[in-house]
Amino acid sequence: MSALLEVSAKTNHPEPPYEAACADPKTRAPRAVLWLIAAFLGIIATCLVVRLDEPVVNRAFGQPVSHAGARGVFAFTGQVTKNTFGVFMVDVDAGTIWCYEWNEGRGCLRLLAARSWRYDRYLEEFNTCSPSPTEVERLVENQRAVRLQQTGAGQNEPLPSHAE
Repeated sequence: MSALLEVSAKTNHPEPPYEAACADPKTRAPRAVLWLIAAFLGIIATCLVVRLDEPVVNRAFGQPVSHAGARGVFAFTGQVTKNTFGVFMVDVDAGTIWCYEWNEGRGCLRLLAARSWRYDRYLEEFNTCSPSPTEVERLVENQRAVRLQQTGAGQNEPLPSHAE
């Protein structure tokens, strides 16, 4: 910096220090590197937007793909008993659920239960408390019949079906 001031003093032309620094070839190299970094960042941003890893030609735009359903394995922590906690895991793809209990005395996890629900969804009534689905169906039918008698108009609305 002192050499810069000496040059300005010898020529009697006040030259701002930043203009003299820009003329120095040593400071041009860092600027070139900054421009190169900016160019590479621009290329990376363009690649992220364009997504070159996905084929553009093979897309079926008429049939949108639904990503609403969850896939994979999910884990949740929770209380198993009054004094114990565990990890509940759900494998959506395989249709299974299982639970591990943390055994604090031994410092390990213990498998408590596991089951598949693949066929459970086909059962209409199993181990249900009152009111059962059949009792609810009868209650709805009775309620609709009473409502029709009170109003005296309208047709019977069809009951929703259980079949999938």
